[in-house]
Amino acid sequence: MQGKHLYEYAVIRVVPRVEREEFMNAGIILFSKKAGYIKSRYVLDESKLKCFASELDVQSLRINLESFGKICSGEKEGGYIASLDVAERFRWLTAVRSTSIQTSRPHPGFSSDLDATFEKLFQELVL
Repeated sequence: MQGKHLYEYAVIRVVPRVEREEFMNAGIILFSKKAGYIKSRYVLDESKLKCFASELDVQSLRINLESFGKICSGEKEGGYIASLDVAERFRWLTAVRSTSIQTSRPHPGFSSDLDATFEKLFQELVL
């Protein structure tokens, strides 16, 4: 990936009790239309999550978080959304929802190394 690429990223958040509007950062999605790049990763800190809501079904949460990666990579298991172009996938994944998994609003930036930028954002905002 030569040169600087305009990118957008969003933080994937787990919102255990939507009515309380409390959340825990669990992952990142990064997208660049020009580079045809979309990538996501999550990590679920179960002990931290239990502090928010001990009754959560962590297995179901994991399955839903895994769908972000399947959609980003275009896997067949990602369903129809995974077959869309990268921009449409990113927009679908970052659409406003009132569910237990939400994303922040997208934030823009420029990068000459999208993989390094992804890692930096993941370290800073999730871990």
